[in-house]
Amino acid sequence: MGSETSQPLQSFKIDEPPDTAAAPAKPAPPATPGAPNSPAEPRLFNNCWSCRVLSGLGLLGAGGYVYLVARKPLKMGYPPSPGTITQMVIGISIATWGIVILADPKGKAYRVV
Repeated sequence: MGSETSQPLQSFKIDEPPDTAAAPAKPAPPATPGAPNSPAEPRLFNNCWSCRVLSGLGLLGAGGYVYLVARKPLKMGYPPSPGTITQMVIGISIATWGIVILADPKGKAYRVV
């Protein structure tokens, strides 16, 4: 039943790095003209329609639930409090985030079929 503290420490020999001051730095080779360029910004969902539908509908449902739970005291006649209004705003924000994921407004300009 040994723990790490009861085991002897292992010693590792670390090699010294080579002397880089004596050797001049070599420039990177030029890129070939036919090589494809990597995209500047990687896409979050990479055009995965099922991923966007699942996460978008999940966020819509979560936002709707948060909003409806905040509306329940208002339907019973209680005056709205700042906490209730904040909860409603958060629910609307979550649902809007789901709509944005479903709509994918940025990806439509660069979609390749």
